[in-house]
Amino acid sequence: MTTLRIPGRFNGPPDSGNGGYVAGLLAARRDDAVVTVVLRSPPRLEVPLAVRDGGLFDGDTLVAQSTPGQFQQDAPRPVPYPEAAAATSEYQSNTIFGHCFVCGSERTDGLRIQPGVVSEGVVAAPFTPDGTVDIGVPLLWAAMDCPGGWSVPEMFERPAVLGSMTATVHTLPKPGEQCVVVGVFRDQEGRKARTSTVLYGADERLLGRAEQVWIRLAAA
Repeated sequence: MTTLRIPGRFNGPPDSGNGGYVAGLLAARRDDAVVTVVLRSPPRLEVPLAVRDGGLFDGDTLVAQSTPGQFQQDAPRPVPYPEAAAATSEYQSNTIFGHCFVCGSERTDGLRIQPGVVSEGVVAAPFTPDGTVDIGVPLLWAAMDCPGGWSVPEMFERPAVLGSMTATVHTLPKPGEQCVVVGVFRDQEGRKARTSTVLYGADERLLGRAEQVWIRLAAA
């Protein structure tokens, strides 16, 4: 058994870890090409969490569980970098995710991946890793997380959190490389919404892809 600690920098909601980053930490510990991670409870920040049997535990509480994964959809098609950059002008955040490490507009030390609509059900955003965070599997899982959520209709009015993520990373971008993340809404049923995301490099080479299930927050 090993332990890991999620630094406070890598939050999603204010007091818990970004789902994609936490899922990527677990995925990086597996040999499977495609990994599914199901998030069971909010990952606390700055506390030791135990990793055993593919799961992440906070004491006796199961935080997340990883298993071999399989994709259900084709990867979204590329969006040109200039089009993705222009789409960010439409980005909206809210008080829940304003300080998210990945998409938060209030962060100066986050990724600031802020997707905007490029066509019906499709969002895109530029992403340029600057090397201040290790460019590895957890970072790419994080980058492919939030764009899926922002493709979900009425995400601003009816926020959702990541329930599960299936992803693979083919290759890593270089520091300073101009990449594009694309998110596609697939369908929804009740409080569940399904999305796909993909990360392309500067030459539109496929860096990684993912599929997510999002859970709408219960109305107050």
